[in-house]
Amino acid sequence: MKFWPHSLLWRTFLLVAVLILLSMLAWFAIYSAYENEPRTRQLTQLMASVANLTRSALINAHPEKRRELLRDLSDREGIHVYPVDADEAVAPLPDKPLLANLLAELRQELGPQTRLTLERNDERAVFVSFRIDDDEYWVALPSERLERLIPWQWLGWGSAALALSLAGAYLIMFRVTRPLQALSQAAAAIGRGRTPTPVAEAGPDEIAALARAFNQMTNDLARLDSDRALILAGISHDLRTPLTRLRMGIELSGADDATRDGMVADVEEMDKTIGQFLDFAREIGGEPLQETPLAELLDDLAAQYARRGVSIDCHLAPLPAMPLQAQALRRACSNLIDNALRHAGSAAPLTLALHRAGNEIQIDLCDRGPGIPAHEAERLKLPFTRLDAARSNAVGAGLGLAIVDRIARGHGGRLDLLPREGGGLIARIAIPLAPHDAL
Repeated sequence: MKFWPHSLLWRTFLLVAVLILLSMLAWFAIYSAYENEPRTRQLTQLMASVANLTRSALINAHPEKRRELLRDLSDREGIHVYPVDADEAVAPLPDKPLLANLLAELRQELGPQTRLTLERNDERAVFVSFRIDDDEYWVALPSERLERLIPWQWLGWGSAALALSLAGAYLIMFRVTRPLQALSQAAAAIGRGRTPTPVAEAGPDEIAALARAFNQMTNDLARLDSDRALILAGISHDLRTPLTRLRMGIELSGADDATRDGMVADVEEMDKTIGQFLDFAREIGGEPLQETPLAELLDDLAAQYARRGVSIDCHLAPLPAMPLQAQALRRACSNLIDNALRHAGSAAPLTLALHRAGNEIQIDLCDRGPGIPAHEAERLKLPFTRLDAARSNAVGAGLGLAIVDRIARGHGGRLDLLPREGGGLIARIAIPLAPHDAL
């Protein structure tokens, strides 16, 4: 639903609020149902008493004093007495349970011929009939006697109780969802390759136990990452030392130039593969964020490749500096360029673009190579994965795009592999802007 909230806090609060409102409405309906009988009995006693007293007063009063008596009843009590006319217009009684019960009670008190109406000859009042011998009269009471007075004081107390119930429900749900939100943020930080601060182990037993288990898991993952980095650093040292000696031996050998260049290229490829393993295993969150002018970083990277004879066309928008892991992002862009050179070659120049699209910045590396089928794009972001067509001539460890994807996700962004119009591939790193930068 479009207007239904997505957070657990507001969903549960609205559910509890609806249940409280339905409960109050149910109690009001029960009160109204059980209040009808006492109210009917009270009104019956009032009207029967007025009718009986009026009839007794008229019977016992001296005939010359009856007009004065009727005038006093009208002025002091608001009671009018009318004789029943044959041609009078009497409105039927509205179909309401209270009025039906009231008429039945009045007939038990005053006799089965008693009538009740709320309008007679266009006059609105509560008219009750009574008889004196063979004559029938109407006694009219003000309509206010029948109306229910609104208990404003009780409505005020009910509204206050409702407000306190809703406030209590919100506070309860806030205390439950706040640690869950902290856990969610910490889990998102782990997903970006960072080590979050420990979550507070407070609150109800279940929430505290969950936070304790999460902190233990975070510590175990940090220890595993540290051990992995230490092991890979040792492997790197142990492998690169003999590779360095091997390269020196190749340079000093008496082999012809072609053989020597091929062997040196193999050694460099092995060294680069070791570097890719280390890059992939490196903890992305270890590098602090720093305000980085991204256009300058990419321009410097393109100049570095230009010195090596690689032609790159740059279209870099002058965006303001933003908090980034500069070295990690530079390594990601370098991997994209190396990947494009490996598969597309250097015959057609590469295009490196930087621009803003909505609330994110995009770094595009465009080539004119064979491209990547759309259904293979996500698979190629996985470690040690290559296109089937490229495996026969595979070089590297198949970690380049996986490293780029990991660095992009470490910035809260993503890596997109898109077809380029006219042939080729667009490798795009999309990074969301911070809220204050997105304005």
